[in-house]
Amino acid sequence: RMQTKAKEAFDISGESDETKERYGANRQGRQMLIARRLLERNVRFVQVWQGGWDLHGDIPGRNKRNADEIDPAIGAIMDDLKERSLFDSTLIYLSSEFGRSPTQDNNNGRSHNARAMSTWLAGGGIKGGQAYGETDELGGAAAVNKVHVKDLHATVLHQLGFDHERLTFRAGGREMRLTEPTQKAPEGGRVVKDILA
Repeated sequence: RMQTKAKEAFDISGESDETKERYGANRQGRQMLIARRLLERNVRFVQVWQGGWDLHGDIPGRNKRNADEIDPAIGAIMDDLKERSLFDSTLIYLSSEFGRSPTQDNNNGRSHNARAMSTWLAGGGIKGGQAYGETDELGGAAAVNKVHVKDLHATVLHQLGFDHERLTFRAGGREMRLTEPTQKAPEGGRVVKDILA
C-alpha cells in the first residue's frame, strides 16, 4: 500500500496554480510542496535537500540564486502547516554540514569552518523569533551561548520525543549514541532548553 499511497502524495497536478506559484516554479518548490503533502499523510520524517551551498566561489551570485529558490518554498510550507494545524507538531530543521570562514578566498568564496555555523529550527515546540548564540567579532568562532553539534542533535531528538541518552545504533560492533561523549565534547550532548517553547 505504501507504493500506491506514495504515488498519490507525489502527484502535485491537483494543487492549484496559486499554490505552486507560492512554493516556486523550481525543483526546490516542488520538493517542499511534496514534503507538505507527505506530512499531511502522517509521514513522520521528511528530508528536503538543496545542493549548491559549498561556496568556494561567487558567493554573491550563488547565494542569491539558492535563496531565491528556497525562501519562497520555506515560507509557503510554514504558512500551509500553520493553516492545517501541523506547524506546532512539525519540527523544521534547516542546516548545512559546517560553517564558512569569515575571510574571503580566491574567486569571491569562503572556506569551510567547523568553529562556527548557523542553523535554524521552527515549529515543533521551538520558541519563535529568537536568535541563540553569537560568534566572535569576525564570525570565526562561537563565543556566546555555544552549542556543540551534539547539543543540537540532543535538542532535535528531544523535540522528536527521543531520549538522546538512551537512543543507540549499532556501529563497529557496539551500541553508540549520536550524542556520545567524545574528547571534544566530554559531556556528550545536552538539550538546549532556552530555545524551547
